[in-house]
Amino acid sequence: MVVPFIGSIVAFLVALLVGGLAIYVSARLIADVDDYGRAVITALIGAVAWALTSWIPLIGTIVALVVWVGVINWRYPGGWVAAAKIGLIAWAAALAILFVVNTVFRLGIGAFGVPGV
Repeated sequence: MVVPFIGSIVAFLVALLVGGLAIYVSARLIADVDDYGRAVITALIGAVAWALTSWIPLIGTIVALVVWVGVINWRYPGGWVAAAKIGLIAWAAALAILFVVNTVFRLGIGAFGVPGV
């Protein structure tokens, strides 16, 4: 009974670290912020914000996306346009990271904190 629980925790942590890495890469490019810990915390806050807003009928995904970009805007300098760029690059980076990780290691993981990945 304990083993599946540990597996879930490991999967969550790996997905969070991948999401954090994607945000780190994009924030480094756009905002010139070199702080992986900040990126992981941003991924965690963004994931919670997404979960709290995406359930809204009809407009939930749009509201959640705006809130997620708002979290990035709050955590990084540069304003809303820079935050949207960070989000877009984080999404692309997460796809690339997951493609490599899932192809090479056959893990089948996602990226926690990056919507749609």
